[in-house]
Amino acid sequence: MPYSPLPEGHVAAIATSLELLEKPRLRPTPPSELQLVRWQNPALEKYQALFRRVGEPWLWCSRLMLSDAELAAIIEDPDVMIWAVSDRRGIEVGILELDFREAGQCEIAFFGLIPALNGKGHGKWLMAMALQLGWARQGMKRMWVHTCTLDGPGALAFYRKSGFVAYQRQLETFPDPRLTGLLPREAAPQIPIIG
Repeated sequence: MPYSPLPEGHVAAIATSLELLEKPRLRPTPPSELQLVRWQNPALEKYQALFRRVGEPWLWCSRLMLSDAELAAIIEDPDVMIWAVSDRRGIEVGILELDFREAGQCEIAFFGLIPALNGKGHGKWLMAMALQLGWARQGMKRMWVHTCTLDGPGALAFYRKSGFVAYQRQLETFPDPRLTGLLPREAAPQIPIIG
């Protein structure tokens, strides 16, 4: 098998896109002590702080690479809905972002909890909420999401168990955000820095 060189200072991942083409059957919502708090037109700094808190362990950086104007255009769009996931104390421990900008479709743009909550069933609850909220829109024909090999090791299997079917796989490369200064060097220690 041939190898493809990666430019120094870059990171590569295999991204898998998955879709759900019909509304899933109604099931009981899994129990959770967490709650969703709708953020309408959140302040950029507040949004970026939560994005970092949830995504830094997985090198989420796409929203950090945008200018303030580009980010505001997305998160202030009325067809982009954002919720903070809060614990009983009101501490924000996760994010759910649904993008309805394409007619008849809902992209789960961002879905995540802080690593301390992984493996405790909260992801099932959050997915149940995402599915309910996504399919509540009139004219919905498709929900989709993508994950990559930089995400948690169980992410792809989790989406499949949630009913999503993989339809595309792509190679994604980008400058390592720990080297560009978007994220601290100690972020995502499981991914080696080469550069």
